[in-house]
Amino acid sequence: MTSTTPRALILAAGRGERMRPLTDTVPKPLLPVRGRPLIEWHLEALSAAGVSEVVINTAWLEEQFPTALGDGSRWGLRIHYSHEGRDHGEALETAGGIATALPLLSPDGEQPFWLVSGDIHAPGFAFHLPAFEEFAQSSDLGLLWMVRNPDFHPRGDFAMGPDGRLHRLPPSAAQGPGHTAPPESLTYANIALLRPAVVHGVMAGQRAALGPCLHRAAEARRLAGRLWSGQWENVGTPAQWQALQD
Repeated sequence: MTSTTPRALILAAGRGERMRPLTDTVPKPLLPVRGRPLIEWHLEALSAAGVSEVVINTAWLEEQFPTALGDGSRWGLRIHYSHEGRDHGEALETAGGIATALPLLSPDGEQPFWLVSGDIHAPGFAFHLPAFEEFAQSSDLGLLWMVRNPDFHPRGDFAMGPDGRLHRLPPSAAQGPGHTAPPESLTYANIALLRPAVVHGVMAGQRAALGPCLHRAAEARRLAGRLWSGQWENVGTPAQWQALQD
């Protein structure tokens, strides 16, 4: 494998509380959408883009993932599992999951990698190699794909400037329902290119959220964004999941 070959982390460790009772017996990324598990849509897209090694972090019902997905050979991939439940007793949140998986994602500690949540559905998204190569040549810590604010998250996560830089929202945009987001506010689509340094200070096995890491990157002007206008669903409730079957 050359240093320019991207690897990817699919986040699949969460409990999926809002999806109960569906997730009482099946991890959310393994729930079928149009005939195949949610996570398989990502595996197929990553393979089509030339990614050959994928890490999947697991915790809730984690023994089901190797049984369902195997070693990845059916997609032309090599799957590695970061078993947070077995090794650490719980899901480590996103930054903790990244830090724990880094030896598999970026053996040299420098190589960027793709990140995608296993419970989103974006069937038209392609993990294009040119995007990876362009990001690798930049000095950014992260490149996030953003979507228009959905109804369930009207205030968004970041503001994106005309230059594609992401900025933290004003404090009022993160407060109660009486506050509105600025017009440039967008929601993080849970698809990104990241450098290992974005989680600097987070130790392997530590439970830590990614949000503060991204905020620091934005404040350092090292966080970029791109707008994704294709189909995108954050599968958060049984009703959302059922709607995808139609």
